[in-house]
Amino acid sequence: MQFNVRPYVCGALGRIDTAVLGKLMAAGPKVWPALQSADAALFSSSPLPPYHRAGDAYAFAWGERRPSTAEDEWITVAETYETPGLIGDGRKVTLHTGALGLVDVYYVRLGEAVYFSSLIQPLLSLVPVRIDWSAWASILQVTFPLGEATPYGEVKRLPGASALTFEHGRLATERRLPRWLRTEPYEKWISPREIVELLHHVYEEYDGRRLLVPVSGGYDSRLLASVARARGFDVESWTTSPDDGTDTDIAFARSITRELGIPHRVVTQDAADYPADAMEVARRLEYLTPHHAWYAPFAKEVHGAGRILVDGLAGGPLLKNFMVSGAALEATTQAERSAAVLASLSLGQPTQPFLSKAAAQWMDETVREQFQAATSMLHGHRAELPLSVLHTRTVRGIARSAVNLVGPEASFAAPFIHPEFFDAALSVGVARKDKGRFYREVLYAANPRVAALPSTNVIKQPLQRVPLRSTAAPARNYSHRMLEVLVSRVPNLLSDELHEVVAGGPDALTRFNGWNDRFWVRGLVLFGLWLSDFENDLSDLATPF
Repeated sequence: MQFNVRPYVCGALGRIDTAVLGKLMAAGPKVWPALQSADAALFSSSPLPPYHRAGDAYAFAWGERRPSTAEDEWITVAETYETPGLIGDGRKVTLHTGALGLVDVYYVRLGEAVYFSSLIQPLLSLVPVRIDWSAWASILQVTFPLGEATPYGEVKRLPGASALTFEHGRLATERRLPRWLRTEPYEKWISPREIVELLHHVYEEYDGRRLLVPVSGGYDSRLLASVARARGFDVESWTTSPDDGTDTDIAFARSITRELGIPHRVVTQDAADYPADAMEVARRLEYLTPHHAWYAPFAKEVHGAGRILVDGLAGGPLLKNFMVSGAALEATTQAERSAAVLASLSLGQPTQPFLSKAAAQWMDETVREQFQAATSMLHGHRAELPLSVLHTRTVRGIARSAVNLVGPEASFAAPFIHPEFFDAALSVGVARKDKGRFYREVLYAANPRVAALPSTNVIKQPLQRVPLRSTAAPARNYSHRMLEVLVSRVPNLLSDELHEVVAGGPDALTRFNGWNDRFWVRGLVLFGLWLSDFENDLSDLATPF
């Protein structure tokens, strides 16, 4: 990993033990001091000048977008630029995240100090490696951890719109409501044409820059490509297979880019490379999600492209009720609404039991409690449904491709989370977005010819089935090895039926071709890889079920 665009940072605040801080600095990428004071330290892998400095006051930020002047409050920086940072005013030190928490801040608390890092691994040099079963419950069931949890019991993630502070000799935690929760965005009847105009305005920030807009055949990418082309940008488009069993993305993307007159390239993948890609992505994402193995070859090409990647992050939840089910829309109580959203985010039942009854029951209860805690601030909000998806799945799982696989080597832009666009899209009521109706109107306003082309979001024609990389022989052999680790290390996690499948060898996994089955396998394989990689560090694997 090369920190070309976004630096690796680490540091501490509070009553700092210099020996512990030195250990943290030595455990990660090479860093240089950006700030050293009695109660705060910040180190960076590349020069990191403060965006504000006056007397004892300072302010640093290290996200994709950074402020140029001081703001009155850290939450303003967090929600305007979606960046973490460290701020001091001579009496109080504040370590904050972005409002959504796209760029991670991890920390451990030792004594009267907090030691933080933008990666988990260096922090493991300071604490014992202990499993957090609740984190693994959510990784397996919803494909990403919820709240503050990481796979490691001693290492926590600072959630979005949160801060750790040190003032008057005391450490404390601050939680703030981000802008879109402080002022509820009532329906303003913004038109599709106005949404497109806002997107043009957001793109002004990238005028004169060389862009890469991946086109998948869906709504988000064709909207971003249409507006980029309309602005006359120097833009290319690439497509790769999402490894979903069809090549619809590639076929549809070709027709979209041909209509727009954008140079198009297909990044191919090799089934033989899947195990290496899956392991590399899992380790680079620090075992937080089983997503994105398919994206590895694409991301590597982006690193050498010399272009800013334009990512459609958050477009689905903001513009077309993505992951918002009919049950959630029709719910009449908060409990029903929360349960429906969690059901949409969770994996469905596999074709046969994968987990033991005790494990499955404990996992259901644990994930439900975690989800309630992670979304409680959204309850009763007019845009609760899309925000529940954004604050969980989008940030914790889906954003990893742009934030942690494209970045930090290359720059990415996420136009849909720009404050002006985000607020406008969020104000559009969920009823207008139902079944993608509003989004289709937006696409038509942007480019009617492109809007009329087939989309992966609305597939009605027969599909040509193609072999999956993730279920081919190399992948089955890798998956089987990792499942054998689970059988030997945590046998009571798995059902008797899955024990029998694993005993049958790699080819017994050929029965798991459905979407839910595949993701259950991927999650368990990720867990097996983690257990294998940390087998010399983990002493206690006693399960809570």
